[in-house]
Amino acid sequence: MLSCFTAFMRNQKTNKIELLAPAKDLETGLAAIRCGADAVYIAAEKYGAREAAHNSLADIGKLVAYAHRFYVKVYVTVNTILRDDEIEDAVRLIHRLDEIGVDGVIIQDLGLLEHDLPPIPLIASTQTHNNTVEKVRFLEQAGFQRVTLARELSREEIREIRENTSVELEVFVHGSLCVSYSGQCYMSYAIGGRSGNRGNCAQPCRNRYTLIDANGKIIEKDKYLLSLKDLNLASELNALIELGIESFKIEGRLKDASYVMNIVGYYRKCLDQLLESSECKRSSSGRVLFDFQPDPCKTFNRGYSTYFLNGRSGDLATMHSPKSLGEPIGLVESVTGSGFRIKNGPPLHNGDGICFYDRSHHMRGTLVNRVNGKEIFPADIQHITEGTQIFRNHDHQFLYELNHSRVIRKIGVEITVKDHLTGLEFEAVDEDGNRVELAYPVSKIKAKNVDQCLKTIREQMQKTGQTDFEITQLHIDLEEPPFLPLSGLNTMRRTLLESMIKTREENRPSDHAYVIKNQHPYPEKTLLFSSNVVNASAAAFYKRHGVAGIEPGAENGLDMTGRQVMKTRYCLLFELGRCKRNNSPLHAKEPLFLLDKEGRKFRVEFDCTQCEMHLFLGE
Repeated sequence: MLSCFTAFMRNQKTNKIELLAPAKDLETGLAAIRCGADAVYIAAEKYGAREAAHNSLADIGKLVAYAHRFYVKVYVTVNTILRDDEIEDAVRLIHRLDEIGVDGVIIQDLGLLEHDLPPIPLIASTQTHNNTVEKVRFLEQAGFQRVTLARELSREEIREIRENTSVELEVFVHGSLCVSYSGQCYMSYAIGGRSGNRGNCAQPCRNRYTLIDANGKIIEKDKYLLSLKDLNLASELNALIELGIESFKIEGRLKDASYVMNIVGYYRKCLDQLLESSECKRSSSGRVLFDFQPDPCKTFNRGYSTYFLNGRSGDLATMHSPKSLGEPIGLVESVTGSGFRIKNGPPLHNGDGICFYDRSHHMRGTLVNRVNGKEIFPADIQHITEGTQIFRNHDHQFLYELNHSRVIRKIGVEITVKDHLTGLEFEAVDEDGNRVELAYPVSKIKAKNVDQCLKTIREQMQKTGQTDFEITQLHIDLEEPPFLPLSGLNTMRRTLLESMIKTREENRPSDHAYVIKNQHPYPEKTLLFSSNVVNASAAAFYKRHGVAGIEPGAENGLDMTGRQVMKTRYCLLFELGRCKRNNSPLHAKEPLFLLDKEGRKFRVEFDCTQCEMHLFLGE
C-alpha cells in the first residue's frame, strides 16, 4: 500500500495530494477544473512572469467562484522580479487578489515581504532557485507556506529537503524544461535585453549552436545543443508521494485548453489509481468523468524524460529540433510512388500531421492527404524513405474528439430519508463530510402502494440535473412510507442540495497566513547579481536577514559581457558522451565555445565537482 505516513505525521492536514494545473485564461482554467485539477495557477494583469498571459481581476474572480465549488484552489503568479517603481503596485495587486478570494500568490521577488501583505499564503516560485535544504528552510522561516522545488533535483535531494523542513513542497511533473536553473538564466537579457526573470524570455536555448574548441575546431555543428526534451514524471508519482510531495505541478501557462484538458485528465487518472490504495487523498472534491482517453503523446511534446530525478542520463536533449515530435507511429516499411506503408503502427487518418527526420537529421513535416488501408498518401512524399521513423504531431481525430468531449465533475452526496416527529427528515452528507438535515412536515397517511412509494422516492431523490452533485448512496429508513406528492419530493431535493451548496461554502477550507518579519540568517553573506536583487525592498530584505554585500541584479543595467549568463546541471560533454569524470576523451582544446547564428560566442566551463555547466557571454 502507498503510504503517506511521513507527511501525515508531520502535519495531519498534509495527507492531501494536489494536482496543480496551468491556466492561460479563464476558459483554460475552467477546463482544467472540469478535468480534475485540484488547483490552478494563473497570471493577473501584470507581474506574472509570462508577458503573453494576462487576465483581468474579473476573470480571476469568476475562476475562483467556480473553483471553490469543488474546493479547488486558485493561485495567482506575481513572480517577476520588480523595479522600484513597480513594487508598491504589486503589493496593491496582492491585496486585491486576497479580496476576491485567491488562495495563494506565487512570488519570486523577496522584496515583497518588506511590505504590508494581506494574510494570503505565499508560494516561493521555482524562480527563487530552490535547490538546497538551506534555501528551502530559510524560505519556510521567512514566511512561505509552500516552496516550488528546482526541477533538477534527484530523489535523494528531495528526500533530504523533506526530512529537514515542514513547509509544503511542490514539484513540476510535466511540461517544458528550461535548460538553466530557474531564475539563473540571463542569456536572453544579455543578447537582446529580454529578461526571463521579468517574463519576456526570447528562448535562446531553443536556437541552433555550433560547439567549437579554443582552436576553432568544430565539435558539433548547427545543432540545438541546449534544447531539452519535455518532462514527464507520470511513472514517478508513487515515489514522489512517498517522498512527501504535496503538490504536483503541470507546466504550460501558454498552452491552449485542449493541451491542458489532455494532460490534466491523464495525471488525474494516474493519481486516482494510486490514491485508491493510499492513506492519502486528493485535495479537492468531485469525481471526474470524461469520454476521451487522455494521452500525453497526443499533444505538444519534444519527447519525454524524467530529467535528473533518477540520476544523470545522457538522453536529455533534442539536438536536431526544438519542435514537437508528438506520438511515435513506426518505421516506414516501404515507399511506393506517392504513398508509404508502416509496419505495426497505430492507424493514421486524413488530416493528420506527421513529422520525421531525414537522412541529414533535419526535421521534416507534412500532412496526410489520404489513407487507403495500410497505404498512407502524404501531401509531400519527398525525404520519406524505407526505415524512416514517422511521428504524428497532429492527431486530427483525437483533437476533434477532445474538443467535442463531454466532461463532467460531480461531488458525491449520500442521502438518507427517515422518520421524523412531524413527518420526514432528509439528511445529506457529501464526500467531504459536510452535513445538511432538513425536516419535511407531512401528514403520515400510509401510502396505498408501499413499493411504488419507495420507488418514487428513490427515483426523485437521485435526480441531480445540472447541479454539481451526484447521489452516490440513498438510504430510505421508513417504518411506514407515507403518501408523498411528487412536487414535495422535488422541492425537498432541490432545497437539500441548495442547502448543501451553502454549507460547503461555509465549511470550505481556507488558509490565512500573516508574514511576521524576523531575522533568520540567510544562508549566504554576500550576494552576486544572480540573486536577482533589483529593487531597494529586496536589498532591505536580505540585509534584515544578515546579508552584508549585495551586487545589483542584471536587470539594473549590468553589462553582461564576460559574465555568467547560464548555470545548468545539464552537461554538453555528458550528453555527447565525453564526460571528463568518466574519463571519456574530449580531443579538443579548452575552453569550449558555443557560437550562435549571429556570431556571438559563449564560453563554456564545466564544474565537474558540482556536475554543472556554466555559460559566459564572450571569450
